[in-house]
Order: sequence, then C-alpha cells, then structure tokens
Amino acid sequence: MQGKIIVIGSANTDMVIKADKFPAPGETIIGGQFFMFPGGKGANQAVAAARLGGEVTLVAKVGTDIFGKQAVSQLVQERINTDFMATDSSLPSGVALITVDAKGENSIVVASGANSNLLPKDIDRALSEISHAGVILLQHEIPLPTVVYAIRKSHEMGRKIILNPAPAYALPEDVPSRLYMITPNETESEILTGIKVHDEPSAYQAAQAMRKMGIQNVVITLGPRGAFVLTPRMQRLIPAPAVQAVDTTAAGDVFNGALAVGLSQKMPIEEAISFACRAAALSVTRMGAQASAPNRHEL
Repeated sequence: MQGKIIVIGSANTDMVIKADKFPAPGETIIGGQFFMFPGGKGANQAVAAARLGGEVTLVAKVGTDIFGKQAVSQLVQERINTDFMATDSSLPSGVALITVDAKGENSIVVASGANSNLLPKDIDRALSEISHAGVILLQHEIPLPTVVYAIRKSHEMGRKIILNPAPAYALPEDVPSRLYMITPNETESEILTGIKVHDEPSAYQAAQAMRKMGIQNVVITLGPRGAFVLTPRMQRLIPAPAVQAVDTTAAGDVFNGALAVGLSQKMPIEEAISFACRAAALSVTRMGAQASAPNRHEL
C-alpha cells in the first residue's frame, strides 16, 4: 500500500512557442521553435512520480479525439495505470497554449475541455484503487466539487492527501483539516492567505496562516530558492540546486510528483522535499512538461 500513488487531475496537450519576450496586449510577435508535448497538471505529476520510482494510477478524463488517444498511449508507455481514465464523447481533450520567453519563464492559457467534466462519479469508479494507495495527489485543473469529493472520500479511508492548489482559489471550510499537506507557490499562497510571499519571513507568515486553517503540513515552493516547509515539528527553507533555467513549465508538477514518491516511500518530510527540489531543478534545464521530468538515476 505505501508505495502506491493515486493522482487525480487533468490531462492536456501542451502547444509551446519559444519567443524572446511575451507579446503585449494587441501585439503580434514572431516566435521561434514550436513544440507539442503531453501535459496537464495531473498527467505531468503522474509521469514525474512514475519516472522517479512511484507506482502510479491516474484518474482523469480525455476526449475521443487524437489528443486524448495520444495522451493515454503515452501514459501507458510511462508504466502508469490508466484503467480509471474516462473518455468524454461530448467535449474535446484539454489543451494548453504556452509561450516561453528568453529567460525560461512561461505564460499559459488552458482550454480545459474534458477535464472540466471529471465528475464525482468518476472518482467513485476508482474508490477501490484509492483505498489501497499510500498517497493521493490532487490539483485544481478539474472541477472544485470533484476535488472536494475526492478529498472527503480519501480522508474517510485514512489516505495521506497532498493538494497542489493550482490554480488557487478558496477552499471549503472542511477541506483544510482533511489534508496531510498543501503545496502552493508564492502566488497561490497569497491567494489562499492574503499574505504576499517574497522572502522567508513572509513565507513563514503565510504558512502559519495555512496551518491555522487546519492543514497539517505546509510546503511553499519558492522557485530557484527552493521550498519553505512548516510542520508541527519543523520550519525551514530547503534550498534547490542552482541551475540555468531553459523552461520552467511543469517545474511545480515535477516537484509534487517527486514529493509524492518520497512520502510514499516513507522518506522523512525534509528528505522528501529536498528530493523534490532536486527533481524540479533538473526539469527546468529542459523543454516541455512531461518531457522534462527526470528519471530516478539522474538525481
């Protein structure tokens, strides 16, 4: 049981253009290379976890189009259990349009498609699998009622739940106390708490606010600086290795997938976060979302 990870979330196709800068409103610019990658936060995190040694099942929904078929095929190649991936005949598969600038920063617009129709009944189909998992990992690229339902059901079964609140929005009152861990970045932390995170002291203040909501363990990702962790027994900044970023797309997803692996394999929290920081740092030296996720031996 301890090694199994259930990821509940989105599966997209990412269409990426590299450019020197982001276009201003109304501006057309000439970009450089075009890439098409499998993506979506749920699928990204599942692939990251699988490559790092996790036994992973993905609960998601795709359309009947070529993008959906390719997504499932690629996940199977990553040795991910896709038995609980549903197909929607009424909506297309999700897509994301991504621009990456010369500094490796990205700007993303997502058309959710079938992801927006992942429903509680789809979670019900996977309850037997959830009951045998060590870690449940969720994000916010699927409907909030589905996220909340999955959290409640997983908590009833005594599962260890990690929520990556991206994109961030307010959580129902009974959700925080059901979470083992939350993993927002600086922007998401500010949305959740109203506290602007720009350094370690402000990260501590935001993490304290989330702990007061009832969340057991808070991990705020700080990009190249690493991650700030606050638990009942520890508070500290865990640094990330210094690297030259090429594309930061999915760095947070790689971090979360790696973190789930560390926790599912019973690493102490501090060790699991350091493991996740190293995986995320390596991922930003490469283009793409799932394509950038490292294998275990590379760490």
